[in-house]
Amino acid sequence: MVFFMCSGKEGNGFFFGLATAPAHVEDRLHDAWLQFAEENPCHKSETGDDPVQVEAVIGAAAADGSSHQAPLTRKDSIKKKKPLKVAMEAMIRGLQKFVEDETEEEEEVEVEEEGKVSASNEECHHNVAAWHNVPHPEERLRFWSDPDTELKLAKDTGVSIFRMGIDWTRIMPQEPVNGVKDAVNYAALERYKWIISRVRSYGMKVMLTLFHHSLPPWAGDYGGWKLEKTVDYFIEFTKLVVNSVSDMVDYWITFNEPHVFCMLTYCAGAWPGGHPDMVEVATSALPTGVFMQAMHWMAVAHSKAYDYIHEQSTLSNKVVGVAHNVSFTRPYGLFDVAAVTLANSLTLFPYVDSICDKLDFIGINYYGQEVISGAGLKLVETDEYSESGRGVYPDGLFRLLIQFHERYKHLKVPFIITENGVSDETDVIRRPYLLEHLLAVYAAMIKGVPVLGYLFWTISDNWEWADGYGPKFGLVAVDRANGLARIPRPSYHLFSKVVSTGKITRADRERAWNELQKSAKEKRTRPFYRAVDKHGLMYAGGLDKPTQRPYIERDWRFGHYEMEGLQDPLSRLSRSLLRMFSLKKRRKSKKVDSELVLQTLEPSV
Repeated sequence: MVFFMCSGKEGNGFFFGLATAPAHVEDRLHDAWLQFAEENPCHKSETGDDPVQVEAVIGAAAADGSSHQAPLTRKDSIKKKKPLKVAMEAMIRGLQKFVEDETEEEEEVEVEEEGKVSASNEECHHNVAAWHNVPHPEERLRFWSDPDTELKLAKDTGVSIFRMGIDWTRIMPQEPVNGVKDAVNYAALERYKWIISRVRSYGMKVMLTLFHHSLPPWAGDYGGWKLEKTVDYFIEFTKLVVNSVSDMVDYWITFNEPHVFCMLTYCAGAWPGGHPDMVEVATSALPTGVFMQAMHWMAVAHSKAYDYIHEQSTLSNKVVGVAHNVSFTRPYGLFDVAAVTLANSLTLFPYVDSICDKLDFIGINYYGQEVISGAGLKLVETDEYSESGRGVYPDGLFRLLIQFHERYKHLKVPFIITENGVSDETDVIRRPYLLEHLLAVYAAMIKGVPVLGYLFWTISDNWEWADGYGPKFGLVAVDRANGLARIPRPSYHLFSKVVSTGKITRADRERAWNELQKSAKEKRTRPFYRAVDKHGLMYAGGLDKPTQRPYIERDWRFGHYEMEGLQDPLSRLSRSLLRMFSLKKRRKSKKVDSELVLQTLEPSV
């Protein structure tokens, strides 16, 4: 028995692709992320007048590394403002809190070599985890100097679409205050044009992203997307790109996950270029706060870029959209329902609503589910998780596609799964993850959701934002100690098979799932790059070295996941009382047959 996904060559209207981005893969790129990673908070002397020092949990620091003059050995009385440790969801929602430590501490600050200073009560934290402890982290994947390594790996899977980006910083290394001409690196623009031509020479079409979480450092210095002039600068950048490569680009993505960028940059200060003060943090979610402000200007920039691409593109079929991040969120307890409602009201629909008249497709980036507990994300011990702390839940992709289709079907625009993937160095979770999410897409299509294609994230393990090189998202492993040698994982070959045949077989699905269940039954473990507090809440900061987490036996296959009820004491007590007085006997869970039975998905009438 097989499930048909349509041809991988776009012939029947459905395509497969692979996705990446400049900040993840390009070498010789002195962007904000490289500067951010190279900062070392340990070199910053602390006084009461210095900016608030930020710990690893929020991943930001304001250090220059070497410009401070070494002070003499002394004792200082310091009144410090400390960031409260908060979990991932609090950081994403911009709820970082600070408290003033009223106790005055005495710190021994000693002169060390080369003018560096050390504080006895301070720990050394890096802005980017799992970055300083790997060989040659600044090289990323050398996609700039050697794109063919990644392109050949992509081509050999049989995909027809290659998603990449053009880095704004590389094209405009300085602010164009005196006009664009003197601020543009035209040689870099030509190099990008050559790389895009290489993509096409491998027989793949190009999906090009203009802004993928990488704000030029000069824009971050003056406030970035909080100010209207950034729109003008971005449009100048867009014009340069469109005028240079529009005849070679088939799909355009103006912005990748704008609400994620705004929250982590301007609300939490966890990404480079934000530098929010305490007032901005406290008011970030208000209608006049920095989040709405930045989102507004990014919506204006999208609309202007959309118009320009349509005016100038030489291709008859101009396709422009955004890549919108969605997660399936659910409350852990009764008192978390309001938090889920608030989270969804800020992130799920507002940005797409604001630009819905300027979209040729809606891109969906989906990785999994989030269980909200209080101001943070709960790690549910019975759920399976990626290395970066995202709950595995294929049904969520199906449910969100149905939800988005119902809301936007009047636009008559299709969807593209612009990102879907899982960080899993062992590759044991990735194989069933891939198949089950494809089945979720297939089921949504049968229900009438127009999905044009599916792009997997990503080809090779790369730099994963503030988590560095910890979480492994690649179909291909990278040996960073051996010249970035590539080692295709079993999932690479499985993905290639699905792409080339357009089918998911019963045997492949059963084999992938049984291997995961075998690992769970044998109590095997795998890496996990999130710290968890005593209440089971995950901190936002990644880890330099992973902990170990066991595989979970829970059945999370598409159509099989049984949602748990609310877990607060009142809800649990209510369920216990209902079970006690219920006359119905609980049905025993059916044992999974050795032969997997798939129910036929009937099309809707």
